[in-house]
Amino acid sequence: MAEVKIRGISKAYSSGVPVLKGVDLDIHAGELFFLLGPSGCGKSTLLRILAGLVKPDTGSISFDGVDILSLPPEKRRAAMVFQNYALWPNMDVFENVAFGLRTAGVKGRELEDKVMEVLELVQLADFAKRSVPSLSGGQQQRIALARALAVDPALLLLDEPLSNLDARLRDAMRSEIRRICSLRNLTALYVTHDRQEALSMADRIGVMHHGLIREIDAPENLYNFPETRFCAEFLGDMNFLNGKISDGKISTAFGEFKLNGKNYPVCAAGIRPERIKIVEQDLPGSFEAILEERTFSGESCDWIFNANGERLAVRESAPAKRNTGGTYRLYFEPEFLLAVNSAELD
Repeated sequence: MAEVKIRGISKAYSSGVPVLKGVDLDIHAGELFFLLGPSGCGKSTLLRILAGLVKPDTGSISFDGVDILSLPPEKRRAAMVFQNYALWPNMDVFENVAFGLRTAGVKGRELEDKVMEVLELVQLADFAKRSVPSLSGGQQQRIALARALAVDPALLLLDEPLSNLDARLRDAMRSEIRRICSLRNLTALYVTHDRQEALSMADRIGVMHHGLIREIDAPENLYNFPETRFCAEFLGDMNFLNGKISDGKISTAFGEFKLNGKNYPVCAAGIRPERIKIVEQDLPGSFEAILEERTFSGESCDWIFNANGERLAVRESAPAKRNTGGTYRLYFEPEFLLAVNSAELD
């Protein structure tokens, strides 16, 4: 494992449009760090710069204090797991995993022990002599992970590795990758646009937009207390309330409420749908709303309420039967009504 320091990394391709705009980032040793953002935000470019596949225009990167930008890819000890697995179909599982080790000059018993050790780790030791095309997508992704682990990388790079799997396999592989990274105490950088992957797996998340990392924090903090409107919306559904904001409060059509957060020059007030509760009693700060729509999804239901002209989404787990057109009381804890920076991001 390695401590990674990224300073001032910028990159523009032939069009001249900057993809990365001076990125700064610290990844702690043994940390599973996620870069989360929409397509084109620069996250995969940063990953490829770390791997040595792309050269940055400016900046520096160090592993444990050693500058690695001048080193060729094979000397950086940064192993990459690709979205499309990048396995050789003409080689069996053992030879796919052994490829990087053979390139590094590992031979004989040492090579066999290392290959079988990582195949045991990904629970595919019995598949060593199987052909790659005979494996399922999940098994191929495990082999790709084993090949990266075999070379004992200082930094493990994962480029949207689960995007080609179906939902059930994705869920299983999330747990598997998290288990392996924890067991091996790996420093890993995982790139994805899937917020559920990031929230369920990461030690910390960096949210990227327009070539910069906008916010970094633990998943729970980023989800519950985002500082920017972009981050709030990208990480999940959010109600943004109409009303006048001043002195840390918002006056809405259904009441005045205190905001949790900073006083930004351009401010919006938001609350997540699951933070609004449907209550029976007349709690202080609760208000009436008319139920207009419902969307049932099994374990939860999304309701749309109209509170004196303001439409509010409410998410309820184990939902009770409710009638559209009916009047209900809604309530939320003030700490979850957030002031977020809604200024346009460059």
